[in-house]
Amino acid sequence: MNSRLLITAATLAVLAAILAVNQDPSLINIHAPPPIPGSRDVLHAAQIVNVTGAVGPESIAFDPSGRGPYVGVGDGRILRWEGDGLGWSEFAFTSENREKCVRPFAPEMEHICGRPLGLRFHKKTGDLYIADAYFGLRVVGPNGGLAAPLVTHVEGHPLLFTNDLDIDEDKDIIYFTDSSTTYHRRHFMTAALSGDRTGRLLKYNILNKEVTVLLKDLAFANGVALSKDRSFLLVAETTRTRVLRLWLNGPNAGNVDVFAELPGCPDNIRMNHKGEFWVALHSKMGVVSNLIVSKPWAGTTLLKLPLSFKQLHYILIGGKAHATAIKLGEDGKVLDVLEDCEGKSLKFISEVEENNGKLWIGSVLVPFIGIYNLQ
Repeated sequence: MNSRLLITAATLAVLAAILAVNQDPSLINIHAPPPIPGSRDVLHAAQIVNVTGAVGPESIAFDPSGRGPYVGVGDGRILRWEGDGLGWSEFAFTSENREKCVRPFAPEMEHICGRPLGLRFHKKTGDLYIADAYFGLRVVGPNGGLAAPLVTHVEGHPLLFTNDLDIDEDKDIIYFTDSSTTYHRRHFMTAALSGDRTGRLLKYNILNKEVTVLLKDLAFANGVALSKDRSFLLVAETTRTRVLRLWLNGPNAGNVDVFAELPGCPDNIRMNHKGEFWVALHSKMGVVSNLIVSKPWAGTTLLKLPLSFKQLHYILIGGKAHATAIKLGEDGKVLDVLEDCEGKSLKFISEVEENNGKLWIGSVLVPFIGIYNLQ
């Protein structure tokens, strides 16, 4: 890197640090992400359901009989909502070392306690498949308990950051993502800012237990979703702010194209009953954050500064905590954008699950889920 780029990187980092620390309103306007045309600021009306004694209900799933939602939380458990007045019950867990897992939020213990992220039920068997960031792909039966390992290593190396999954119940195939072969989940900020491009999309055959790497060199591989007709598969590249489409069948089989360019960092993708896709954005992106994630030298320089996780996160999200959910058609076109622009009720959302006329909204960072009535 030449001296001019070094100076530019340092200046950018210092500017971002000032923004993070001072929070001057005039500077925040520059730092903040721009509005999305056609967006509806309605998610502040969502009902909030606290997850008592837990944090980070990242993914949301309903079992084949309609019970739930089920959520995975920061201490390695999967909880089930039993209804108003009953609250949450413990359904499953991904680690045997439960005696050490007593704090709701303890990133330094995630490699011991587990961190369940993506959740999906196999509609025919009732089994719950779990993408645990540290323990890989796991499964637990309809009665819950300790989840059994399915995939912990790929190509001779342990999975470091298993993230999300989807299931083709007809073919007994699980598609799942590994966000990085370099960084664990607790170092996700470093993965995002350093320009890491080691994410993968993988396939697991339930019947013969074979694992296949479908795509490599992805930028923070994240959410996964099959199309309604099973002709293509979507995968989110969080730090490239886009969703890719891998064609599985037909004349384009094996080809990859860009399904959607997004105004922020996509997390999980979930299909509704119409075949449309809800994409949860962890955050929108402003001028500063876009520059940081698009230029690895800028993010790497930022990481060298004496900034806390909170300050780095503030820089990355554009200063203001908020929530953005985008609905895409089967062709990738934007159909709707729902937001809580001021973060009054929801922020840092990780998944939007449409079920019975409602949006069930998770977040990897907060101690509650949101329920937004579409009707």
